[in-house]
Amino acid sequence: MLKPLRGITVIDLSRALAGPYCTALLADMGARIIKVESVNGGDTARQWPPFQDGHSLYFDSVNRNKVSVCLDFYSSEGQDILSGLIADADVLVENFKPGTLEKMGFTPARLDELNPGLVVGSVTGFGNTGPLKDDAGLDQVIQGMSGLMSVTGPGPGSAYRVGVPIVDITSGMICAFGIVSALLGARNGERPGRVSTSLLETALNLSAFQGQKAMSLGEAPTPQGNNHPVIAPYGMFATATDSINIAVGSDKQWRAFCGLLSVPSAMEDPRFITGADRSANRDELTELIESALTSKSAAEWVPLISQAGIPCGPIYDYTQALASEQVAALGLVQHRQRLDGSELPLLRGPLSLDGQASEILSPPPLLGEHTAEVLMERGMTHDDVTRLEREGRVVCGPAKIGAQR
Repeated sequence: MLKPLRGITVIDLSRALAGPYCTALLADMGARIIKVESVNGGDTARQWPPFQDGHSLYFDSVNRNKVSVCLDFYSSEGQDILSGLIADADVLVENFKPGTLEKMGFTPARLDELNPGLVVGSVTGFGNTGPLKDDAGLDQVIQGMSGLMSVTGPGPGSAYRVGVPIVDITSGMICAFGIVSALLGARNGERPGRVSTSLLETALNLSAFQGQKAMSLGEAPTPQGNNHPVIAPYGMFATATDSINIAVGSDKQWRAFCGLLSVPSAMEDPRFITGADRSANRDELTELIESALTSKSAAEWVPLISQAGIPCGPIYDYTQALASEQVAALGLVQHRQRLDGSELPLLRGPLSLDGQASEILSPPPLLGEHTAEVLMERGMTHDDVTRLEREGRVVCGPAKIGAQR
């Protein structure tokens, strides 16, 4: 695959999910990600379940294609090493609370002194200004405060979190986009600088037309269960067996759908003439549709509806989704071995370039797996690294230092 970020080095100080997701995307595009972790256990996600043979699958899910260096950030030796890594890098990524990087000794002035061309990518909870700027922000807290939970659930009066940490994930995407934009700007003569986003900013931008409705009309949208909030029929419908998702998005598709269901009279029914009519009479429409759908199984309906040009699909759990033919055809699941020999299936990144999909070149690193390798690349000797490890300034992980000579 093409690697447009080949030659770009990223120092990744982030942990948990938003920052690591950002750097995983950059790694997919060829950037070298040096994940610098603390000697006090490393990335906190390493301690989070689910586990497999002692490995955190939470951590593994977003740390492909990276190397791990483990340092005592607050020792003089650790500071010197990190300063050298930053000086030679193109990008620094962090998702600490505001001010943490400065407490570590890396103020904006210090970073500029070390590397005037450095792009710094930051993800915070609530942004860099305002009364909440110093508060810690976590995905579910932000889902609640941004309005996202208020439109998720079975119906009015309910509020559910989205089943995946959607705000962390999309914040990582936004940060990666900002970093690449800054790198491109530098190539075009723009001075790179600090790229920042926050969970709150990202979550509110996810509101799309729901947020626009609240701003323009002063009306708070409510949960619609598995129905689209404004388009009908668009949602989950029962068949003779399992429920399926169907999305009828135009009058043309509605006419085709009525033909498939053998209910041509519905096209002339005044309750269902236009999209607005269908949305206003959603309950009656759903009753009509599900009455017709009970004549066949989900496995029979899905191809019939799809072949008519109407978006439609089964409702899978993750084991079913990952085992589907389409996922296999895309090569989304790739198998790699950790340093300890254990097998790990991983999802590759979601991008392809010129028809070539991103690939996983290395599994998520064990804590400090590449410390010796990276330090010896920088001119340290075997004895230097051994001394630092003995003094607790670095962790070299399971790899033998001697093997790095």
